[in-house]
Amino acid sequence: MRAARLLQILLILQNRGRLTASALAKELEVDQRTILRDVDAMSEAGLPILTHRGAQGGIELGFNYRTRLTGLAEDEAEALAVWLAAPPSAIASLGLSVAASRAKAKLVESFPDRSRSVMAATFARFPRDPDPADNDPRIAVIASAIRSGLTLRLQARSPSPIVLKPITLSHGPDGWSVAGPPLTAAIPQSQWGDINISRASLP
Repeated sequence: MRAARLLQILLILQNRGRLTASALAKELEVDQRTILRDVDAMSEAGLPILTHRGAQGGIELGFNYRTRLTGLAEDEAEALAVWLAAPPSAIASLGLSVAASRAKAKLVESFPDRSRSVMAATFARFPRDPDPADNDPRIAVIASAIRSGLTLRLQARSPSPIVLKPITLSHGPDGWSVAGPPLTAAIPQSQWGDINISRASLP
């Protein structure tokens, strides 16, 4: 358990730069004393861990140190394989099925032989069908509008369309909802009606 936490600390510092012990403790759901003991252990093991005091202080990796995640514990590889076997329906609804398939292949291939063999066995032992996608074509269109920073009109054919700059498209038990300024609440899928996207500014 501790070894996994030390590796996670190393990867977090590598990817995010300097962080306080408090921030690391919150991220890893442990107390600050545990983080400080872990940092001491990493320093004793020869890793270039630098600590800075003061208001702008924190913990960081020195000397441009980089590491690679070279493998997974067996149960981690199995859990990841079960997860990858049946991507959530949102992947297909957003039009990302082909990209997800490519990403899955690259991710599996990036691990060493032992992890790949565990994942291959898991795919065979626990096959799962993907969750059924929501085939509403408006979902992928709204996702494209978010990526491109376009203006979205809901209920576009009504006398009073709802106009917004969509920034989030979320999925919950009641389906999809879209939100963005100037609205203060998300609009559920059941209220979208006909939609239109454009580069026009908000009125």
